[in-house]
Amino acid sequence: MAFVEPVTLRERGVRLEPLAASHEAGLRAAAADGELWKLRITSVPEPENTGKYIDDALRMRADGNRFAFAVVDDTTGTVLGTTSYHDILPAVKRVEIGYTWYAKSVQRTHVNTTAKLLMMGHAFDTLGCHVVGWRTDNFNFASQRAIERLGAKKDGVIRGHALRRDGTIRDTVMYSMRAGEWPEAKAQL
Repeated sequence: MAFVEPVTLRERGVRLEPLAASHEAGLRAAAADGELWKLRITSVPEPENTGKYIDDALRMRADGNRFAFAVVDDTTGTVLGTTSYHDILPAVKRVEIGYTWYAKSVQRTHVNTTAKLLMMGHAFDTLGCHVVGWRTDNFNFASQRAIERLGAKKDGVIRGHALRRDGTIRDTVMYSMRAGEWPEAKAQL
């Protein structure tokens, strides 16, 4: 039995459902809304690579390293983007939330906050996680601000940590929230 089992989460008109091949056209459209794949600080696939992106996420799910969700408008069924649990460590009851991106038209709306609220609630209240973490590119200031608004604490920066899509080396800003911090963060969200 996997630490993170398939589940559908919903609240405030947002539905998180396990990512599947059937989400390809919707994810392709979400990525095209703002040509998000052109941003060097994100993991958004080029339209022609959306199927591979999903295949990779499903392979990582099978390996127990990542559980990707499609983020869907619960009323219309429109795919708005995707987000994942990743770097899943069952022995220490820790997951990270990432691989998150949304169509430009829903950025800076309630969608991201609601998705994170659902994921943090599931991680802390259902999975019994002790820690939920996030990581982002040191130049992705919008993502850093969004993570901080969730109530996460900045742990530090890992220098020279990963390659960006353009081949440059990025520094990674790490954040986390402990289970004891969750009730206050939940009340604020």
